Amino acid sequence: MLPRYLAYYERHGGLGKWAAVEKATGRFVGVFKLHPTESGPPEDLELGYRFHRAAWGKGYAAESSFALLRKAFTEFGVQRVFAQAMTVNRGSWRVMEKAGQRYVQAFFRDWPGGPIEGAERGDVEYAATREERLAQYS
Repeated sequence: MLPRYLAYYERHGGLGKWAAVEKATGRFVGVFKLHPTESGPPEDLELGYRFHRAAWGKGYAAESSFALLRKAFTEFGVQRVFAQAMTVNRGSWRVMEKAGQRYVQAFFRDWPGGPIEGAERGDVEYAATREERLAQYS
């Protein structure tokens, strides 16, 4: 996985994936990402995170999401940042809303490796635009 992660930085000028480390303990608690998708426009970035279950509910996802949204709009000048979650993952909905993203759509997709529990309910997309957010950073 490391070569793939490092390739993101080279291809996308500093965008990619980062380790989430708990300050108090130095313990690795997950990963967060900010980068273009393979098929999307380069000014449209995907925001995401995966945390160990023990780290859920501690605010790490919201904190990293808010920081990455700010970085996307102020340092990288992108126009839109989106995030997606399974419809059944209400915790991620709340994180996206806390970070300042708004609901865009519900959709269905094929999951690599076959269906997973909850996939039959679909997915949701939330997004924020540069125009919406820049006033908040002033």
